[in-house]
Amino acid sequence: MFSSLFSTTPPVDPKAPNLFPVSESSDLLGELEAKDLEWTCAGGFATETQIFYQFLQDGTMLMCQVIHSSIGLWYPTIQFTCKIYNPTTKETTWRSINVTNFTTAPPGLDKRSSKADQFSITHKPSSDVSHPEMYTIRANLSDDLQISLDVSRPSAVPGFKIGKGPKGGYSYFGSDQQKPDGYVVHRFWPRTKVNGHIIHNGRAIVAEGHGMLVHAIQGMRPNLIASRWNFAHFQSDAYDGVSAVQMEFTTLDTHGRHGPGSGGVAVNIGSLVLGGKLAVVTAETRWPGEEQPVKAVMSRAHHLNPVHDPDTSYMQPTAVEFRWAGSSLLQGVDGSIDASVHLDVGSPSSPKGLIEKVDVLAEIPYVIKTVVNYVAGTKPYIYQWQDNVKLVVRGPDAIIPGLSEGLDVEGVIYVEASFIS
Repeated sequence: MFSSLFSTTPPVDPKAPNLFPVSESSDLLGELEAKDLEWTCAGGFATETQIFYQFLQDGTMLMCQVIHSSIGLWYPTIQFTCKIYNPTTKETTWRSINVTNFTTAPPGLDKRSSKADQFSITHKPSSDVSHPEMYTIRANLSDDLQISLDVSRPSAVPGFKIGKGPKGGYSYFGSDQQKPDGYVVHRFWPRTKVNGHIIHNGRAIVAEGHGMLVHAIQGMRPNLIASRWNFAHFQSDAYDGVSAVQMEFTTLDTHGRHGPGSGGVAVNIGSLVLGGKLAVVTAETRWPGEEQPVKAVMSRAHHLNPVHDPDTSYMQPTAVEFRWAGSSLLQGVDGSIDASVHLDVGSPSSPKGLIEKVDVLAEIPYVIKTVVNYVAGTKPYIYQWQDNVKLVVRGPDAIIPGLSEGLDVEGVIYVEASFIS
C-alpha cells in the first residue's frame, strides 16, 4: 500500500488499448526463420501446438498434433493427438495420448524437432531441391494405429508469419506491449507435400497428398484470449497447386482498442498459394461497431444464417464464407488478388459435411480443466466440417492463365468453428 504512494509507474488509462493485434502490422509477409518453428516450452500459462493437416488423394483428412500445455507450477502436459476422417465411408479414427519422456531438442537436432516414447518429429533438410526442408513423423499411437509420414515444404512456398523479425506473428494482450499479460502467435507452412503410410488395424494405407503446417502459441489462459475461433484450410492440386488458409480469433469483451469493455475484436490472418507459389498474405482487424468496407487487403470469415443448436446451446452457422484480398507477392507480377469460398454446412437437424462437434472439456487433460475457469454453464465446442468446394479466384493472368476473368478452383476444404464462451 505504502509503496504505491512512491511509485514512479504512471497510472494506466482505463481507456487505453489493451490489445495490440498482429493484423495491424504494416508488414504482412514475414518469412520464417529457423527459430520461428522451434519449441519454446514456455512456463506459466501457455499452450503451444504443432499441427500437421493433410488431405490424402482419396480426400481423407489426416491431422497430427503435438500439444505442450504449461499450467503455472504444474509439470507440463504433453499430448499427441491424431484424427483421420474418410469422407466416403464417414469413418473417423481418433487418438489422444499423454506422452512420456518428451524432449526438445533431441540429441543432434535443434528445437524444431521433438520426441517422446510414443513419437518422434524430426526437422531436416531434404535432398529434393524442389522441397528443401521437411519433417519426418513417426508415431505409435496404439496397438492398431501407427503413422510414418514425410511432410515437406515446396521451395516456392516459404513459411510465413505476419510481420518481420523476432516479434513477427505476435498479438499482445495488456496495456504494455513490452510486458504483456499474454500473447498469441501463429507461424505457417501454407502448402506441404506428404508421403508415407498409416498402419490401421493391421492394414497399410498409402498417405500421399498435400496440406499445411501451423505452429501456434497461446501465452495466456485460453479462456481469456478468445470467445470464438475460425479456421479454414483449402487445398487443390489444380493449376500446379492452390492453397487457401485463414485463422481468426475474436477477443472477449475484456480486450480491445479502448481497454476493458471494448472487446469483441476479430483478428484474422491468411494466405493464398496460386500456381504452386505463395501469392498473397492477408491480415485484417474487425473492430466492434465499425464497418468493414471493401479495401485492398481483406481477410474475413463470416457465419451465415446462424440457428440454435440444442446439442451445444450455441448459434451454429448454416453456411460459412471466407474471403482473401491483397497485392501479389510474386516477383515481376503486379496487381491485386481476390478469392472467396462458400461452404454450406446445413442445420443441426440436417448437417452437411459435419465431421464432429468436439466437446473440448472432454478432450483436454484433467489438470487443465481444474485451472481454466470457464463461465458456469458454458461448454466449449469445436464444429469440424469437410467438403468439396470451389475457391473463386481473380488476379493477374501472369500467375495462372485466365485468372483475370476469374477461375473456379475445385478442391477440398476443412473448416473449424470454435465456440469458447
